[in-house]
Amino acid sequence: MNSPRHLRILAVVAVVFGLLTIFSGGRALFGGTQAQAAVGNAVGFVLWFNFLAGFVYVLGGAGLWQGKHWAVSTAGLLALATALVAAAFSFHVMGGGAYEMRTVAALALRFGFWIAVFIVARRALKPMH
Repeated sequence: MNSPRHLRILAVVAVVFGLLTIFSGGRALFGGTQAQAAVGNAVGFVLWFNFLAGFVYVLGGAGLWQGKHWAVSTAGLLALATALVAAAFSFHVMGGGAYEMRTVAALALRFGFWIAVFIVARRALKPMH
């Protein structure tokens, strides 16, 4: 099944977002001391989640491009998983843990993006009866 044009645009954005996430997360996790110092007070579990989720972003984007119905579930699960990580992150912050303000913005952006993708994909790929 071919996907509508707006879904293909979201698919490209998802893949690019995923590749950038993998690259930046990989640098932060596996880069040298200079790369790791640049992330400041990054929260480890958030950093690992984002890095690993980047691979799922690419997979989800490929599914959207192909108009696969499972891409709707993938987008929904990414939104849910991001919300759960954000909740755990908020407990970390409330407990006095060190963090970067950009982490708050990044989690909000990721959650908002995947909720939007879920809604658009659900409408575009609803099963025909």
